[in-house]
Amino acid sequence: MTAEIICVGTEILLGNIVNTNAAYLSERLASLGISVFFETTVGDNEERLEDVIRQGLERSDILILSGGLGPTKDDLTKEVATKACGQKLVEDEEALRRLKEYFASSHRSMTENNLKQALIPEDCDVLYNENGTAPGMIIHAKGEKKVVLLPGPPSELIPMFHDQVEPILKELSSEVLYSDVVKIDCMGESQVAEEIEDLIEKQTNPTVAPYAKLGEVHLRVTAKATSEEEAKKFVAPVTEELYRRFGHKIFTTKEDETLEDVVVNMLSKQHYTIAAAESCTAGMFTARLVNVAGASDVLNESFITYANEAKMKYLGVKEETLNTVGAVSEETAKQMAEGVAKRAGSNVGVGITGLAGPGGETPEKKAGLVYIGVSVNGKTKVSKYQFNGNRQKVRQMAVCRALMMVRHALVEEFFEKDCKK
Repeated sequence: MTAEIICVGTEILLGNIVNTNAAYLSERLASLGISVFFETTVGDNEERLEDVIRQGLERSDILILSGGLGPTKDDLTKEVATKACGQKLVEDEEALRRLKEYFASSHRSMTENNLKQALIPEDCDVLYNENGTAPGMIIHAKGEKKVVLLPGPPSELIPMFHDQVEPILKELSSEVLYSDVVKIDCMGESQVAEEIEDLIEKQTNPTVAPYAKLGEVHLRVTAKATSEEEAKKFVAPVTEELYRRFGHKIFTTKEDETLEDVVVNMLSKQHYTIAAAESCTAGMFTARLVNVAGASDVLNESFITYANEAKMKYLGVKEETLNTVGAVSEETAKQMAEGVAKRAGSNVGVGITGLAGPGGETPEKKAGLVYIGVSVNGKTKVSKYQFNGNRQKVRQMAVCRALMMVRHALVEEFFEKDCKK
């Protein structure tokens, strides 16, 4: 079974809003085993929209449209889709009742143009909107094809699709897709791809696809089967083979688990605490940790020590170090990591110092130079990085590498502890 996604709205084409609906719908359809071969964005133009819908009906089993169901004149989706399917609009009593009730409960007068939201194609299932005024609908087109119309705002589209559309699509689809997302944190995409070249060349079902993320590489292992349990059995041997090849470089196989999730969970399980001293990243590392629920159990303190005086005052960085090798140096990163761990009484201390640029460079120290120190129970490692890109990317990459270094340091620490038992 194939589906096609059509997102309607001139504001998307102009870049005024980010089209998150397409990504959400693609992911959900894939999980249902429904293949998406085309995604189209079309403006609020009747002729072009009708062309896109007619093309979709020729090549796909299901069309899913988002946007253009509102009360204004440029909300054309329902009218055009109804015409393309050879149907006419009729008034739906329940939609009209809900519309009047909505305006009455909000103590607002309902203008005449809102009445168009109560019109529906004659042969459709109405998807009543619990989070807005415009109902969605599933039009039954010729040849058993379906045209699903959904409101544009994600706060309305997502619950409507999840609660009302997905159950119907599950009954229509005879297959499901299941994926493991194997996430690797210390290798580049080309290096990872080379390591799995043989798997990619002979893949059928499941498939392995690499995706480069900032500071990470994700391998999506996907299988298609008649049930999720069967698909999991196809995926499991490939995921196990990836573990044999990449070992501790893999930090998770859960799609919704991030690197900071893993770090916070590792700290929590061992009842360890962490503190950070940040210069060029100015709190971005700490912010990543605080994204995780439960971070308050492991995060003791964080210092933004941009000035040399702050590094000396709060972290105990030596003035001699700053005067001789400078703030952006291995020695300073080491003293920052150790100093913040001591100051906060934490098991883990992180020190990040660098030149994000532009400005401040010397012949020896170019923009993008970052030193990161990680101290775990008094054992400290410092790594030097030369990142490329603009100021923001350098800072983001520094945070990614700092999280990676913390995770690997904890892996070593906990491995040593287990060996001593």
